[in-house]
Amino acid sequence: MSLPSEDAIPSYLRNPPPSSSSHTATPTPAQSLAAKYRGAVIADLDLAPALSVPPQQSISEALAMSYDRSYDQLTVINPQNRSLLGYLSIPRLKHLLQSRTLTEEDTVEEAMTRFRKSKGVKYTVITPETELAELEEFLTSGGGKESGFAVVTDAGRKFVLAVATRDDLENFAKRRG
Repeated sequence: MSLPSEDAIPSYLRNPPPSSSSHTATPTPAQSLAAKYRGAVIADLDLAPALSVPPQQSISEALAMSYDRSYDQLTVINPQNRSLLGYLSIPRLKHLLQSRTLTEEDTVEEAMTRFRKSKGVKYTVITPETELAELEEFLTSGGGKESGFAVVTDAGRKFVLAVATRDDLENFAKRRG
């Protein structure tokens, strides 16, 4: 008896699909991130407290405060009820000053980026208990993709606690090895 020619064997028998019981499955992106941070949360980053300024503060005062603490973003809050209004990006502010669009005597309100507060705009609440995997997703494909940071608040979004950046995540990953 002779063996059938290669053409006579159906393709599904020549190249069978991999077994579903294989233990070498490729992890999903969410699984990879969870493994990368091993369940760590934002509180594990040991972030410095956020520096918040009122919208009527002068740009020169805000710049001095940011330089004292080496911060690139300052949160802007309403001085009456401490609600978050937006943020002041120091790199953007430096550009506005260099281009003479603003002067150091102008107010933070003139340079800040406002958070949109309208119906249909949904914000991701980032708290100290938020997992770092979720924070990375937010910073790479969510609301923080463009700005490169996330404002960390309490669960009720009443108080600004810190600002988490991509650099904070990278430094944490390096420390953890």
